[in-house]
Parts: sequence; C-alpha cells; structure tokens
Amino acid sequence: MVPEPRSAYALQFFLLAATLLTIAGCIAFVLIEFLPASSTRDANEFSIAFGISSGLLFAGSWCMWRAVEAVRRERQPSFRRWLMRGLTAGTMFVGVQTFALATLIRQQPPSDVETGAAAFAAVFATLHGIHFVVALLFLCYVTVQALADRYDHEYYWGVTVCAYFWHALGIAWVAILFVMLTARFFS
Repeated sequence: MVPEPRSAYALQFFLLAATLLTIAGCIAFVLIEFLPASSTRDANEFSIAFGISSGLLFAGSWCMWRAVEAVRRERQPSFRRWLMRGLTAGTMFVGVQTFALATLIRQQPPSDVETGAAAFAAVFATLHGIHFVVALLFLCYVTVQALADRYDHEYYWGVTVCAYFWHALGIAWVAILFVMLTARFFS
C-alpha cells in the first residue's frame, strides 16, 4: 500500500477544519438571529447558553478521555468514534459559546465597558474561546491522523496531548465561570 502524500493530509485537515468552523458559525448565527439578547437583562446576568456550552465542553473532555483509553487498548473503531463525538461536542461548543459571548457583550452598558466586571469576564471568556478554537483545530489534526491509522497502542502521544489540552481548557473554563459568577454577585 502506497502512503498518501502529506499534501493529501493537509487538504483533509483544511476541509475538516473549515467545515467544522462553518458549522459552528452557522450555529452561532442561527442562535443570534432567533434568540436576540434582551435589553432588560443585567450585564452580569449569567446566560443559560454558558451552562449549555459548559456541558458541551465537559462532554468533549469525556470523549477525549475515552478516545485515549480506546487507542491504548487498540480499539480503533471505538477510538475513532470517540474522536468524532469530541469533534461534534467541540463544534457545538464553539457555536453556542459564540452566541453566549455575543449576548454578554451586547448587554454591556456603554458606561461599564471600560471598567465593568462583566466586561472583564467577557474578555477572559473570549480569550478562552479563541484557545478553544485552537484546541478544535488540534483535534481536527489528530482525527485526520487517526483516520490514516497513525495512532495505535504503542504510539498515541498526539491524542494524549490533545486530550490534556482539552482538559486544561475545561479547568480554565471553571475558573472563568467562577469569575463570571463572582462578578454577578458582587457588582
């Protein structure tokens, strides 16, 4: 069997990443258009979308942990299924999180944008979202490599690093949620 050229993997990565980011953008667009931010809500009010995106983040973390466990045991079909579930959770997270951030930013009173606690939390949540897009791209790369049979029970370092990155973002997200909730109760 002749291995595919590296350019074929690069194209697969690009197409997968572009497709998932487009889907996430469409999710965000639909949510923003059909669930507009209420002007009567407080700038620090915790959106249910943040709760949903948190659930998606932790579901994706679980999927990544299961993918690592599956590849360690050389269960390739299960490994690939868990990666695909992680991609799904990650894509949905990016879409819902984009909507939640847009809602949070639109609720900011103009007088509090520079110094308000909600603006501070919005900046950190946005930075987290940017890092999560990087994690999603990393998972796209790992998935393309997994579909090309690059990982097995002897070599799965990339999968492990990807999972740790995802778990670290989950821990960072808990800290950001704490800041958001603190801003809510003390402002």
